[in-house]
Amino acid sequence: MPVNLYGPRDDFDLDSAHVIPAIVRKCLEARDRGDDSITAWGTGEPTREFLYVTDAARGILDATEELDRSEPVNLGSGAEISICDLVETIADLTGFEGRIEWDTSKPDGQPRRKLDISCAKKYFDWNASTDFEDGLRQTIEWYKSVRDEYPAGGVHHSG
Repeated sequence: MPVNLYGPRDDFDLDSAHVIPAIVRKCLEARDRGDDSITAWGTGEPTREFLYVTDAARGILDATEELDRSEPVNLGSGAEISICDLVETIADLTGFEGRIEWDTSKPDGQPRRKLDISCAKKYFDWNASTDFEDGLRQTIEWYKSVRDEYPAGGVHHSG
């Protein structure tokens, strides 16, 4: 059972994207337009755990090859970050230097989302290996490399 995933080939359409691709896109577009601010949902206080997509793929493969149990095993990074810190990190990595305005009329969602990943380590010696900021950089670079192919900015999966 993987936690929130992120990485290249994510959904960057603002109507359906999750927090990381949505903020990456907002920051890059705002930077390119010279905007002085972006708007993020909620208060920024909730925390989330994220797992880079290749770590998730490796964890799923390792589990199918080595796990001989029927109960679910959580896959995660073991680290959590506040949404506020996440948005500030993405703004920094994308070069957006404007203000982050919080739309508190929008929901925060769960106050905290972090998994107990000890069983993955215990049962098949798995742990995430991608540094969070490195994974964000790779995600940003991938999106920058393909966003011009999509006039509306959305990146949709076709298989």
